[in-house]
Formats: sequence, C-alpha cells, structure tokens
Amino acid sequence: MKIKRLYAENFRNIKECAIDFSPGVNLLYGNNAEGKTNAIEGIYLFSRGRSHRTSDDRDMIRFGADGFHLKIEYETAEGEETLEYSCFGRERVRRKNGYKISRISEMLGSFKSVLFYPDNLEIVKDGPEERRAFLNIAASQVYSYYLPMYTRFKEALEARNKLLKLSKEHYIDPSEIEAWSRSMAEYASYIYVMRIEYLKRLEVHAKRISLELSGGKDEISFEYKSDVAYNEDIKGEENEVFGVRTDIDREALMEKYVRILTSEIQRECAVGSSLYGIQRDDIIIKINGVSARSFASQGQKRSVVLCMKLAEGEVIREMFGEYPVFLFDDVLSELDEHRRRYLIDGMKDRQIIITSTDKDELSGCADSVILVKEGEYVPSHR
Repeated sequence: MKIKRLYAENFRNIKECAIDFSPGVNLLYGNNAEGKTNAIEGIYLFSRGRSHRTSDDRDMIRFGADGFHLKIEYETAEGEETLEYSCFGRERVRRKNGYKISRISEMLGSFKSVLFYPDNLEIVKDGPEERRAFLNIAASQVYSYYLPMYTRFKEALEARNKLLKLSKEHYIDPSEIEAWSRSMAEYASYIYVMRIEYLKRLEVHAKRISLELSGGKDEISFEYKSDVAYNEDIKGEENEVFGVRTDIDREALMEKYVRILTSEIQRECAVGSSLYGIQRDDIIIKINGVSARSFASQGQKRSVVLCMKLAEGEVIREMFGEYPVFLFDDVLSELDEHRRRYLIDGMKDRQIIITSTDKDELSGCADSVILVKEGEYVPSHR
C-alpha cells in the first residue's frame, strides 16, 4: 500500500496544498509549528477514522475558515483508490472512490498506516487506558467487525452505568441491569477473541524485531490481563469468529462474562458504576519476562514502542499481503544511531513518511525531501 498524494484545504495551518509522495522514504523537514505534523495527522485520520490529536473536528479548521476538506489518493495491490473527509459546521462527509459513505467503520481498513510519534511512549509508561487505545486502533485496522462490536459494547456499558447510578436514589428492576449485562457479555466475548488473536500475531513479530534490534539481549512478550483468564474454561476446538481463527469457545466465554457481570450487582449499585468488563482490561508488556513499565530504562521503553509499531505493520502485511504506510512524526531524534539505521535500512521495501527539523537527519537516504514552511510544502526529489 502506498499513498500517492494528500490534498488538504483549510486544514490546521494549511490554506491549500497537494503533497506528492515517493513510494520509498519521504522526509518532511522544517522548523517547529510549520505544518509537518499537520500533514501526518491528515493522512493518519483516514486509518483511524478521526484525528489522533483532538476529539473535536472543529479544532482542525483553519482560523477564519468555515470548514476543512481532506483527500488522499493511494494504491493497493488491487488498484488506485481515494478517500475524502470534510467537516463544515455539524456536517461530516466521507467518500470512498467518490461515493458517499455514512459510517466511520466503512472507512476503516481501506487505507492502512502505522503512526509512531513521541507520545506513543505513553503506551509503555502510563496506565491501562493507553494500551487499550493502542490495541483498539490496531485491531480495528485488521478486523472489520472490531469497531462495530466495540461501539455496541460501549453503548451497552453506558446504559448499564446509567441504571447503576440511578439505583443509588431510585428503585431499578434488577432484570433491567441483568439485560444490559448480557448485552455487554455478548459484545465483550467478540472483542476478547479479536484482542487475544491480534496480540498473538503481534507478539510473534515483536519478539523477533526486539531480538534483532537489541542484538539478542531483549525479548518482548505480552500478557493480556482480564477478568476472564485465557485457560481451559474457554478453550475449545478451532473455529471462526467473524473471520478470525481461534481456539476460544465464544459461547462459553460469553456465559463466563454473564456470570462475572451479574455477580456483584449490589456492590456496583452502591458505587454507581460497572466494576467488570473489557473496558478495564490491560496488556502487560514485558522485556525478558519482567514488566517494561516498572523496570525498563527510557531507552528500552522507546525500543519497545518502536518494536510494537513495526510489528503492527508486519501483522498487516501478514494478513493482507502488503505493508501499510509508516508515519514517523519527529521520532528519529529520540532514537540512537543503531536504532535509526535499523529503521531505515530494514524498511527499504516500504513507504515511510518521516518528519524532522533536520534536513540531514536521514543522511541522504530519503527518496523525496519536502520543505515545510507556514503550511506550504516545497518538494526537491532526489
């Protein structure tokens, strides 16, 4: 998969631009606050379905404008395609190959990219929410049913929590809460299967990459921490769940969730919130068997995130037969020379878009060099 062009109008500090990309290594360079990250944000929006920098689309509208328009032209093994996204007032318009689409889920999975930026260190050093967010975004790019199931789970969770809060002041029929518990259990069982199977794939590649990157010294592994243990209680014959091959018995898993979600309703009513469910799960990231969050150095934590991001790309290639577009936003300066060389030398068969304040940071490895200044992009091909 390769992006050929990004078109943006009234997006952030960009009045209007059309940026053409080489199929190899692309360097966007310039001073801070000139628009390098804005281009990355515009591209990644089509993979995630929304911005990674803000939850409000209006934040991305250029000052004084009524709205913004983004469009990418890209190619896959099956041919050339386009995606568009516009925001004007309350109206959001999405198009794929010129045809209007109504839901974010219809956009996800069409254009695949992997983003690595400085805040990604939060995946290792911060709380479970950051790791769940990583897993949700990564899994939604490869499993078409992930986002719909996750959206329905959140709706059921919100409805259940609302009843639990009301129960502190008013009588609520327990059967109403139990009905939402069963809905949560059903959606959670699907999400759990996809998360577990995705992590298995990710770990295979992350282990290999971490050993290569560290010269055999560091090996990454993952442990999924959940209310439901991945053990014989839920294992069964190999089957297929929404196209995902698994040995998990989803029906047994769902019933286990039902038991968990209905076991402490009185206590949940007292606190007014759900105490169990996939919204509380976590990934324990380990280096050589110990917690990276607790014991890894700052350099090791950067390496962990780099390995996870490269592994994310490998999973996409494994499942779809082609690499995603790799977006590296102001991260090369955070890596030592060995890790920079591993990154650039090992990715010659992939498309990479890198931002930097230093034109010479890639030491002549870039196929396309683009100067970014005040929201304008001036190319000089090599």
